[in-house]
Amino acid sequence: MSRLDPAVADVRRAVRVDLVDLGAGTRVVVACSGGADSLALAAATVFEGRKAGWVVTGATVDHRLQKGSSELAHQVASQLLDLGCTRSDVLPVSVAADGSGPEAAARSARYQALETHAAPLRATVLLGHTLDDQAETVLLGLARGSGLRSLAGMSGRRSCFRRPLLSVSRATTRRACAVLGLAEWSDPHNEDRRYTRARVRHDVLPVLERELGPGVAEALARTATLARQDADALDALADDLLRQARVVAHEAADAQLLDVDSLAPALPALRWRAIRLAAIAAGAPGNDLSAAHIEAVDQLVISWRGQGALDLPGQVAATRHGHLLELKLRRQ
Repeated sequence: MSRLDPAVADVRRAVRVDLVDLGAGTRVVVACSGGADSLALAAATVFEGRKAGWVVTGATVDHRLQKGSSELAHQVASQLLDLGCTRSDVLPVSVAADGSGPEAAARSARYQALETHAAPLRATVLLGHTLDDQAETVLLGLARGSGLRSLAGMSGRRSCFRRPLLSVSRATTRRACAVLGLAEWSDPHNEDRRYTRARVRHDVLPVLERELGPGVAEALARTATLARQDADALDALADDLLRQARVVAHEAADAQLLDVDSLAPALPALRWRAIRLAAIAAGAPGNDLSAAHIEAVDQLVISWRGQGALDLPGQVAATRHGHLLELKLRRQ
């Protein structure tokens, strides 16, 4: 009996550990682009699913951004069936230009399609992001200077999504595919240095590894784990602060009314988070709220001298009325 290759074993172990809570009969959808990461994930999930009794299916999203994308998507779907998925679906999407950039727009369309696909199945959706992807995400967050939450990287679990391979390197998934004889597809966008993530992957991380020594990606991934724990704790405390500060008023049922005297004494880290949560509850898109927006609203709390309303993303206005801070949608 031949010895199992360590790379294949590592990927299978990661899936087994992450999905240990899923019982027999659970529907699991593996999102697969045809790249090494998601192919290795699909192969491991099918293997572990046979033992655990999961119903494993595949899904590939056709972004329709490249010539021949439909043909490629159907090839990947066929590959997933060959791996042992009980079914495999192609999910075509339209990527709208929304000002967030092509990468973000494609990601948003992809997640929406997968979530819509999984909802009637009550399925768990597996994504193939690896330790290297996490390291890149942390570096991108650090470059933006957008706070602790951005340094927390990608969540291992969110909504119906799970990322079992965040502790597994890209080299490991590629080795697993090679050992299993799986033909991987390389997305040309991943090599296109017009995209920020591609530059981080091919230019920034290699320089850090060369100048600082090996293990930078692992260290960045550990940083994400630690930052996420801290951010989760701070968010829980901020949520408590927001509940204490929130004022319920019948005449302002569509607004977030906050008691300034409850907010002002709080530590800035908690106060800023509470303000952000209130702004999102009022209708401001979380991805568009910058630190500058939150700081400006915070000035209404701690340094108000009669200044007027502030405009926030999503047509939300922040206004100070005496001892109350109001966040609400502007009337059209």
